[in-house]
Amino acid sequence: MPETDPQDRAEVRLEREGPIAWLTFDRPERLNALSMAMLDELADHLADLERSDARVVILRGAGKAFSAGYDVSSDSEEVGDAHTRSSVADRDRQATYIDRFTRIWRHPQPVIAAVHGYCMAGATQLALFCDITVVAEDTQIAASPAVPLGGGFISPLWSFQVGPQRAKEMSFVAGRRIDGRTAVEWGFANSAVPAADLEQHARDLALSIAKTPASILRMKKLAINRVQEMNGFLTVAGMGADTDALIHTTPDVAEMQELVKEIGLKQAIAHFRG
Repeated sequence: MPETDPQDRAEVRLEREGPIAWLTFDRPERLNALSMAMLDELADHLADLERSDARVVILRGAGKAFSAGYDVSSDSEEVGDAHTRSSVADRDRQATYIDRFTRIWRHPQPVIAAVHGYCMAGATQLALFCDITVVAEDTQIAASPAVPLGGGFISPLWSFQVGPQRAKEMSFVAGRRIDGRTAVEWGFANSAVPAADLEQHARDLALSIAKTPASILRMKKLAINRVQEMNGFLTVAGMGADTDALIHTTPDVAEMQELVKEIGLKQAIAHFRG
């Protein structure tokens, strides 16, 4: 069994298993919805692991989901105080998410996303910054939130993996989902396995990677990432903060935010799924 790190934070758990570092989103009561506190803890753990002898990092979620995406509950930053922010402040907040994800992109050790249950909206954005994504076959994956609250922040990054037409399909229909098998067919994920086998599959892959010396892994990752960067991956990620901040100033988004606050997130989701 992995050993639990004594420096565990509240929302992200770090466990070591030989050359593998397991980072677990541990907010199961909210389906591991991404809060800024959670992403800050993730960044702190990654900074610590840079100085460790870990060879590979695996990201996963506790409970029923990898992550339901950004926290859009009525008391969250995404909805609760949206009306108090200027467009510049909103853009800066979105850019902070990208900064946290870029820590994964630039992390010297390969990072595997082991995805099960639900992987929604911002969680797919996070997975796209990982080096390898493995999924459970029955995983439910959605590029856009179940309630349309933004535009152009997440789905453009999908274009790099699945092509623009599929990215548009996933973006235009609020909460449009695909399963793990389809995610592999489209190119979003590397492999799909039965949910019961996901942890061992990710472990076996990580152990295979760990046989390669750390310095070689680091340079291989840097070289391949550079190709994506030359094709504009990080530029597009940064532009998304601008377009989302713009759309957040519109009456349509204000109406959506009020809907969530008035009837609750579950009822708002049901409205769009119906």
